Amino acid sequence: MTAYLVATLALVAISTIAGLALNLQWGLGGLVNFGLFGFVMLGAYTCGLLNVAGWPPLVAMAAAILVTAAASAAVSLISIRLSDDYLAIVSLGFAESLRLFISYEEWLTRGTLGVPGIVRPFTGWVPPAAADAVFLAFAVACLALVYAVFEKLARSPFGRTLRATRDDPTVAEALGKNVLWLRLRTFGLGGAALGIAGSLHAFNYTYIDPTQFGPVITAYAFMAVIIGGRGSNTGVLLAGFTVVLLLEGSRFLIDAFGLLDGARLAALRLLLVGVALVAILIFKPDGLVREYRLTSAAKEGP
Repeated sequence: MTAYLVATLALVAISTIAGLALNLQWGLGGLVNFGLFGFVMLGAYTCGLLNVAGWPPLVAMAAAILVTAAASAAVSLISIRLSDDYLAIVSLGFAESLRLFISYEEWLTRGTLGVPGIVRPFTGWVPPAAADAVFLAFAVACLALVYAVFEKLARSPFGRTLRATRDDPTVAEALGKNVLWLRLRTFGLGGAALGIAGSLHAFNYTYIDPTQFGPVITAYAFMAVIIGGRGSNTGVLLAGFTVVLLLEGSRFLIDAFGLLDGARLAALRLLLVGVALVAILIFKPDGLVREYRLTSAAKEGP
């Protein structure tokens, strides 16, 4: 039970990092990224392949962050004039193309056989009994770092300009803001966080293959942003833990209710998440936490 809890919390941290990346790109910037799972996959494969080639885990992770950030910026540059549905289609097309490339280019990615033998950070520094707990602490530290950086950005002039561009890019551009350069940086920063999430995914399972990455990763990220509150990093943090813990914790319903078989349990789990999402949209349309807005204190007296 303890090992399962540690593994679940590590998965929560990884999913929440992906949610924070989407919140920066879509929540604050208004840039729809349906191909989020592709960037996570790119980060995982870059880190995993370099790791099994002999690179130290942290160095491979750093390389994965740079590659994923560059790829994200390149995708935004290619689709620089697109927005909304068109940008979503381009990002989704990139992710599917990458998935097919990884599946069939065995000379580089080992194809559907996957990449085994990925070494976690700090392996050999800690006793095997504490390895999972140490990795969980490392994943939580990465989550805290991403949250702190993105929260700082949200409260900075960069974040305020990003929200203004999201609400009305024409007005922002008329005020002298370089909207295209802003979009490029936003996608790049979000891609860096997705590189972290992908690297942690590879370290968590120590084995990766193309079947581990699909639209469900994007769906979890969108649920975290919608439930938590679009534009609110704190809300995404709360919702990320809530959504994943609800999905994983509901596995134990089969022990509590003997009438539930595997198929019914899977349907019930999706129903619970769906009901929770609808309830949030009805009673808390702005999410659990409203996004940060700069306000000025009212002057008192003459």
